[in-house]
Parts: sequence; structure tokens; C-alpha cells
Amino acid sequence: MRCKTLIFAIISIHIISFPTLSQEPIVNKFTDISRKNAFLFSQQEIASEEMTKYDVKSYFLNVSVNDTSTYIVGDVHVFSEVVEEGMSEFVVELIPDMTLDSVFVDQKKRTSVREGDLVKVSLESVPSVGENLEVRFFYHGTSPMAGFFSGMSNKEDGTWNKKVTYTLSEPFSAKDWFPVKQDLADKIDSVKVYITVPNGLMAGSNGLLQNIVDDGHGNTRFEWESHYPIDYYLISLSVSDYREYNVYAHPDGITDSVLIQNFIYNDDEYLNQKKQEIDESAALIELYSEKISLYPFYKEKYGHCVAPMGGGMEHQTMTTLSSFSFGLVAHEMGHMWFGDNITCATWQDIWINEGFASYTEYIAEQNLRSQEAANSWMENAHKLAKERPQGSVYIPFEDADDVNRIFDYRLSYKKGAAIIHMIRFELDNDTLFFDILKEYQKRFGGKVATGLDFKGVIEDLSGKDFTVFFDQWYFGKGYPYFTLGWKQRNDSLLITSLETVSSAETPFFQMPLELKVEFTDRDTLIRIFQTEELQDFSFKLSGSITNITVDPNKWSLFELNSISYIEDMPDSNVPYNIFPNPAIDQVNIDFYGKAAPHKITIMNLAGKEIMRLDSSEPILVINIRELASGAYIIQVTEDGNNWNSRFLKE
Repeated sequence: MRCKTLIFAIISIHIISFPTLSQEPIVNKFTDISRKNAFLFSQQEIASEEMTKYDVKSYFLNVSVNDTSTYIVGDVHVFSEVVEEGMSEFVVELIPDMTLDSVFVDQKKRTSVREGDLVKVSLESVPSVGENLEVRFFYHGTSPMAGFFSGMSNKEDGTWNKKVTYTLSEPFSAKDWFPVKQDLADKIDSVKVYITVPNGLMAGSNGLLQNIVDDGHGNTRFEWESHYPIDYYLISLSVSDYREYNVYAHPDGITDSVLIQNFIYNDDEYLNQKKQEIDESAALIELYSEKISLYPFYKEKYGHCVAPMGGGMEHQTMTTLSSFSFGLVAHEMGHMWFGDNITCATWQDIWINEGFASYTEYIAEQNLRSQEAANSWMENAHKLAKERPQGSVYIPFEDADDVNRIFDYRLSYKKGAAIIHMIRFELDNDTLFFDILKEYQKRFGGKVATGLDFKGVIEDLSGKDFTVFFDQWYFGKGYPYFTLGWKQRNDSLLITSLETVSSAETPFFQMPLELKVEFTDRDTLIRIFQTEELQDFSFKLSGSITNITVDPNKWSLFELNSISYIEDMPDSNVPYNIFPNPAIDQVNIDFYGKAAPHKITIMNLAGKEIMRLDSSEPILVINIRELASGAYIIQVTEDGNNWNSRFLKE
């Protein structure tokens, strides 16, 4: 779901890493407590333990609504199978605003008790495991409107003078308009949504429109039916003065076409203005079918219902949206694969929905617009993600019921997309990357999945261990900062790289960075792979280097402090030892007992002098308490010879 109104050509070069003065790699110091918490706390809580004792097989919603209010009259059948012994009552959720008129279990009227949002229906006897139940609810009421995440809303589009009643049940608001079991893990097999509206209106929903019936009393019933697995919050309706405008996609893999059924405002000018944008939906389905897998609901349809909602919602096979802008349609359609076909197993793993759907925007820009447009999209995603320097893509357990945290645009959407892009970069093989997306759809299509499920697919197909990556980027917080220096020495490019971080909870990011090295007559791309806070790299390169650009193709999420030419790079063989390194209050230089005159200069990585002193002591103690944290170069001069070393001030 996208919500705009939340309040809320690589050249392979051998890399020689020469000795540095920093200590062992930091990556093993990163605690994996977040990853462990994912195992311990990822089971989604539901409203009542009694609801775990049955699985919903299908819903049949027979409702009456209009385009002027959120008043609804409902007759809803819940077909389920008992999966645990000892079910003493049948429990669903339905807000108190809805008046419950009567309840039937297997066509026999039963009594019910209401406790808050829970409806507890008495059973004639304790059902056996495997027994099927049909529970039918008759109800009516006006669904309250409380912002973007209201279960049912009624608004007027002032531009086109159209009133619309529409639903948005994600994440916890299906209960606002029909009796429901709100459990992500319990995908249903099929759904029927019959919507009766005043004559002249149209009603859109999931699946195929099987029939349109005039009841002879001034109303029309639109009968929709879907036979793909669907999660509770993806069931929808939208009612307005619509007209139907259809286009067709022709993805590879099927002989027939995919219907793209659009319920748009009944206005000639609306169609004139939006037709070109709507028509582009076909190219998106064809692209995603090629890159990710065949459109998962191709036997039914893809569609749109227009509503003045300030964004869009990926209702399965029938997105509700406010406009047909390229990015919005690309995002919501991407959800058909990520969010609908594969659904997050818990709201903590909303990345499965929103991070991936956001990344399909990048794929669309890259393939249907230009690489420059895609780079611009990713650059903006990085900018927004960095506005949450303490943020994690994985939702902490204590925030799993906070709607604004779940749908944090900067974390769940933009940082979520950025880390998928970095996975693509680390794989360094586009064929493999898209094969992983295809395998992911194959394994988990029609089911729910976690971030660790996707990690498993990556590792199975790539043969690489992504534990560190997920610890850092998925469960970890923040992002790194880099300060780089470089020098060309004969036929070698020497690079020094210092990494710091935005959040102390993730003390290091082990990661690659791409650099564009510019010569007088050509450009070349190289990669460094940071495994320590302070690290040196050496490349054999001929020609005169004029400039170096960090991450020119917008692969990685980080902040660049600076990159500069350094006249004096650290030497690998020096006649002294610097300790401790990193240092806090003082740094010591041990000249191995040699008491000779030395000139000592401390510089920052840009070569600016910070401190100068003379000494003839065999061991020199330097007070660095007043120095800012960061990396420094120590230059030692003896008998006209200069040596450069480096230390890290914590």
C-alpha cells in the first residue's frame, strides 16, 4: 500500500588489501539479538485464542451500500474448518458500531455475546477436528471514518464531483465493515462479494464479475467471485458513478490475454485525461511477468477502482487508487506479486509487502523509462531512508500494532527497497537476482512469508551466506558514513576508507562500495569491500587519474562524509609501533628503544595538520583527549625520512 497522507558495466580488478593498524573486523561484534527476536516474536497475535481453533475456507459477503455514506447492511457467510479440539464458541471480530441482528450456525439460529470488537457465537456442541462450519451473520451499521486507515470511507472527489464509498482494511480494519478473522496466516481459498447499490452506480471488487442483477426495486447487485488464496485485508469494495474502461496485457507464458478492468469516473473528460496512463498498465504487467513471474491472478483479472484516497491500496486483482500516475500504478501493481500473492506472515515483516512493491517502482523506471530515471528514484529513496538514522526495516515486536510504524514511508518502503537493491548489488548477477525473485514466487505464492524466508531463497540459489547482511540491514538500524582518501602512486591506486555509523545499535556494516575512477581518456568501475572500520585498498591501474566518484550508480545506502586526494598515505612498513589503536585518551609511539630525534605530525585524512611536536623519547605518549572522534594520520620524520601511519580516535 502506498500512502501519501500518513501523519505521520563492472570491470573486475584484483583487490589487494594491505595491512592496516585497525583491529579485527567489527562484523562479528554485531549482536544477532534482533535476528533471534525474529524467531521468538514473529508469530502474529490475533484477537482471541478461540480464533486459532478454526481456519477460514471462504467468505461470502452479500452487502448493500451506497455512494453517500458508510452505512452498510450485511449478510456474511463464514465457511471454516475446525483445526483444534475444544472449540467452545465461534469467535470473529466486528466493531460495536455494527448492530448484529442475528447469527446462524449451520442454518440454526444461535445466541452471541459481544465483548468489545469480539463476537462470540454459542455452538450447539463442541465440533470435532476436521468438521466444517457455516456461520452466517446478519448486521447493519455505519462504519466510522477515522483517517486513511478507516475500514470504510465515503469521500467526494471535488475535481470530478463524484462521491465514492470504498474500503481499506489493512492492517486491522476489516472488522469495521464485516465479521472477520483477522489473522495473516489464515489465507482463505476463495471469496464471493455481492454488492447491492442504487441503480446508476457501479461496484468493484475482487476476482471476476460473474453477474449484474437488477432487483426490480431500484437497486443493482454486482456479483464478484475469486478463487485464488487471499488474505482478509485484501477483500474490498468500491462504489461510485463509474464507467468501465478495459485494456488487455499479453505477457509471455499464456496464450490468452490478461484483462485490466478499470472502474473510472463516469466522465468523458476523465477518460480523455487518464487514458494514456491507464493503457500503460499493460506494459507493467508484461514487464513484471517477465522479471518476477507470470501475473499470479491471470485467470481472473487485474483492475483499478478510482477513489479520492490520497494514494492507493493493493486490493487483490482490483487496486483502489486516487490517480494513474506511473509510480503509483507501478507500486500497487507490484503488490500483486509482493503483498497479495506472497503476503507478509506478520506485520513485523511488512518489508515483504512494501519494500518489494516499492522496488518494483525502480524496476519499472529502469525498464520502461530510463536508467537515469531509476537512479533518480533510488537516490530519492536513499535520501528519505536516511531521515530515519535510528530506524530498522524489521518492525520491533513492541511496535507491531502501531499502524504508523508499520507503514513508515521512510523505513518500510524506501529503506526496504534500498536493501533489495543492495542485495542485487552484492549478488552482482542480474540473471541470478531475478531468478531468486521467481523462485520466491514459486515457493511462497498463495502463502505468507517472512524476511528470513526470502533470505533462505537467496542463500539456496546463490550459495552465499546472507546472515551478516540481514543482521545489519534488515534487523539492524541506521546506515554507515564513509570518509575516503586516495592517492595514485606509480601504477597503483591507494584508497583508505573509514566507516562510522548512524546508530550505535548496529556498530558496523560489512558491505561493498562501487567507485568510478576517471582518467584523462576513460572511466573504470571498481569495488571495495569494507570489512573493517578503517581499511586500505590497492588497485593496479595505469593512466593518470583525474577524479573518483563514490557509488555513481546509486547502489548503496550510506552517507559520504568526503572523498579527497591525500598527499601522504600510510606506509605498510614503519620502524615503530602505534598503540592502542583505536585509542580513546592517548596514543603511544614505541620506537623500539631507539632514542633519536623525531618530528611527529598528526593530520586528518584530508592532510590538514592537527598537531605537531618533537621528541627523542624511545616511547612517546600523546594526549589525544581533545581530538574529535575519527581517523588520523601520524607522520614521523627521522633523518629526512618520512613514515605515515594511521590511528582511530574513538
